[in-house]
Amino acid sequence: MSPATETKVRTIAAGEFKATCLQLMDEILANNLTVVVTKRGKPVIEAIAPRQQAATFRPLWGRTPNVKVPDTLKKRDDWADPGAKWRKANRAKTAK
Repeated sequence: MSPATETKVRTIAAGEFKATCLQLMDEILANNLTVVVTKRGKPVIEAIAPRQQAATFRPLWGRTPNVKVPDTLKKRDDWADPGAKWRKANRAKTAK
C-alpha cells in the first residue's frame, strides 16, 4: 500500500465513541481512518469509510426511449395487492 492509501486504525471505548460520534465520522471520511469501538475491552464494531459512492436512482420512464410505462403505473394509488396494478395494466393492453 502506498502512504496515500494507507489505512490508520484507532481503537476507542464505546463511551468515547458515543461522545464524539459525529466528529469521528468526519475524521474517518477525511483521513481514511478505521475506528474499532470496544465495549468492556472487547471489539464490538469497526467503522470504515465507504469504498465508493452509490449510483443515483434513475426511474425507468424517461431513461429508455422505446419503453412505454402506462399512466396507471405511474400514479400513486393505494393498492392492497401490488400485483393487481400490473394485472390491470396488462388487461387494458391486451383488450386494445
